[in-house]
Amino acid sequence: MKDNRYSRQIMLPEFGADGQQRLRDAKVLIVGAGGLGSPVALYLAAAGVGSIGIIDGDVVSTSNLQRQVLYKESEVGLPKAECAKSRIEEINSDVSVEAYTVFLTVDNAEQIISQYDVVIDGCDSFATRYLIDDVTHRLRKPYVFGSIGEFDGAVSVFNYGRAGRFADLFPDAEDSSDVKGVLGPVPGVIGTLQAIEAIKVISGCGEPLDGRLLSINLLNMNMTEIEL
Repeated sequence: MKDNRYSRQIMLPEFGADGQQRLRDAKVLIVGAGGLGSPVALYLAAAGVGSIGIIDGDVVSTSNLQRQVLYKESEVGLPKAECAKSRIEEINSDVSVEAYTVFLTVDNAEQIISQYDVVIDGCDSFATRYLIDDVTHRLRKPYVFGSIGEFDGAVSVFNYGRAGRFADLFPDAEDSSDVKGVLGPVPGVIGTLQAIEAIKVISGCGEPLDGRLLSINLLNMNMTEIEL
């Protein structure tokens, strides 16, 4: 292991060499390589997570570039998952990356998710979130949830320690076809929090948002924590 690369993490008493080794041994799946998936992928790769899977069937579009910081103008029209893989490999050659240029569906979800230790939600579809929730619950895999809209975001961890699922929090939610605005840095903040939660789950450092939902309004910087 390139200890010097990770020295600022290893020197943390709560984290240490054991935490770094757990990151190296971990396999994390990021569902969706958009606004949330971008900072998640960047920070997990930089932190030294050993294996990262990225699943996204979409291509890079010009309208993505305002908030999806994984991508460049020259990549418009190219598959997001493959571009994300290339970027991660440039950041950290220690990381093994698997790109899935498809969407997560009922036909492939269990086969893909079963290969990973932690699943991170970077999608914008309630149907996909219910699917992640169902499969991770059945396979007993921690599910790091994140959502954004306009100036707001929320983060939680399901299927880890305490009882609680995404479907318990949103039992009747429906997808909306309306395109909602979002300020560019908002997914950066929420995705970074998701990366922190994943690192805590993997390393055993700190207290993950298990059984708690953290809601943030970045327009006024109000934060609310809700017990689930």
